[in-house]
Order: sequence, then C-alpha cells, then structure tokens
Amino acid sequence: MGGEEKTLNEHVARYVLSGTSCVCAAIVTNPIDVIKVRMQLDNELRESGKVVSVLRERYYRGFVRGSVTIAKDEGIRGLYKGVFPSILREASYSTIRLGSYEPMKELLGATDPAHTPLWKKIIAGATSGAIGSSIATPTDLVKVRLQAEKRLPPGVQPRYRSTFHAFSEIWHTEGLRGLYRGIGPTVKRAAILTASQIPSYDHTKHAILNAGLMEEGFPLFCVSAMVAGFITAFVTSPVDVIKTRIMNQASKHLPRDQWLYRNSLDCLLKTMRSEGLFGLYKGFIPNWMRIGPHTIVTFLIFEELRRLIGMKAL
Repeated sequence: MGGEEKTLNEHVARYVLSGTSCVCAAIVTNPIDVIKVRMQLDNELRESGKVVSVLRERYYRGFVRGSVTIAKDEGIRGLYKGVFPSILREASYSTIRLGSYEPMKELLGATDPAHTPLWKKIIAGATSGAIGSSIATPTDLVKVRLQAEKRLPPGVQPRYRSTFHAFSEIWHTEGLRGLYRGIGPTVKRAAILTASQIPSYDHTKHAILNAGLMEEGFPLFCVSAMVAGFITAFVTSPVDVIKTRIMNQASKHLPRDQWLYRNSLDCLLKTMRSEGLFGLYKGFIPNWMRIGPHTIVTFLIFEELRRLIGMKAL
C-alpha cells in the first residue's frame, strides 16, 4: 500500500511541477509570443502574391522593430496582451503534455531513461501533446485573439473587453464549435511540438551524459534546452502560422463558404500561393526566441523543483 501511495504522490507531484514550470515560462515569454502572433498575421494573403512586397510592406518589420512598434502603439501592456489565457492554457495543456510524458514512455516499455529509443520518446511526446491540446484549445483560441488585436482608432471598441468576456462572447456568438475552432491544426502543432521538444531535450541530455561530456546540473539543462528549442521552432513554425490564422479569422455571422479559410489545408494552400514558402515561416525568429527561453525556463524550473522534493531528474 505504501508503494502505491508513493507512486500516486509522484504522479501528482509530476503534474503539479509540470504546470508550475510551464506557467512561469509563459509569463516570461508572453511579450515574444505577442510579437510572433502579430508577425504571423502581418500582410496576411496579400493580393500581389509577391514575396518581396510581402517582406517590404510589413507593419512589424522584424522581431526588434516589431517589439518597438507594439510598445509605441500600445505601451508595455500591449506586449502582455493575452497573458491570462496564456497562463490558463499552460496550467491545462502543458500540465498534461509534460506531466504525461514519462508515464507514456513507461507504457511503451521505456524502463531505462538513459537508453530509451528515440522513437518511444517521440510517440510519448506526440500522444501527450495531442491529448493536452485537444482539451485546452479554447484557452489557446482566446489567447491568440487577444494577442492579435492591434491599437484601435479612437472610439472603436476592442473585440473583447477581457479574457472572460472573450470566452462568453465566443460561446454566445459561435457556440461550442467556435471555442474549438482551429482544433485540427492546434492538435497537430501540439503533437509535433511535444514530439520534438521534450524528446529532443531528453535525448540530447542523455546522449551528453552517456558520452561523459557533462554532468547532471544547470549547464547540462541549458545546453539540452537550447538544442530542443531550435529543433522545436524549426519543425513547428509552419503549423503554428496556420493555427494562428485559423483561430484569428473572423467568422461571426458569416456562412461557412465565406470564411477566409475552410480548414488547415485551405489555409496552407492560400498562404503558399499568396506569400510563398516564406509565409509559413513568418514570425520564425520570435517563435524560436519564445520557444528557446520557454524551453530553458520550463526545464530548469522543472528539474530544480524535482530535485527539491527528491524526485529523479527527467
């Protein structure tokens, strides 16, 4: 009975620590997330279809100038738009995806963390990510819509007054399906992100340990998280652009055949035709600069909290 209680306590602790570390990372990186969303929506589906024009006529001209533009237009608060739904998202989605990763690995027969095959880690990551995002899609939707709203002209009311107003308004005008708009690309992105982020951190860390290059500790966590951040940003950027655009599109009172994007494939094809391959990597730098620090903060806090309560390192 004592062993079962200890196992249950470990599972509960793992989920609590996962949520805590991811919420901290979300608060730190929210300004970068706002810049990323704005850049992904900038010059959306330009009529000219010329990549040069899309690049030249952007409102948010790169990561640094984009951040300055938002701060000038909306103040520092503009960089923290959507922070509350972002916290809600991390507390649900990321708690599940990070907390379920190790149990998923064990279900696949991974008993030795140092020598677990990469394919088992990828499957565990993809599964836990898909489950977490399918539950938490409404929080992601509200986050994107709040972050996407630019400075408004005088007298124009914001799309949503607050996080709870956004949930209520979407529920009343678009129904339950409205809250789950974009669930397809969201689940795909989460599966790809978790299948690349956590396994690449896990695999890089144990590859370095097995080779005797570094010891368990802060420098190893940083190196592993930096590698994981780059791999994740590169792999997920196209899906992230599609997810952002579908979630942000206006569909209130519009028949389905007048929606800007009917589904993920329609969004992909229209973006490619109008903006080229570059369109799928809009916001790559802020995406990388968000995922990189987000990954580092998440795993540093996660590993340190595990150490403090006597749990084994990931």
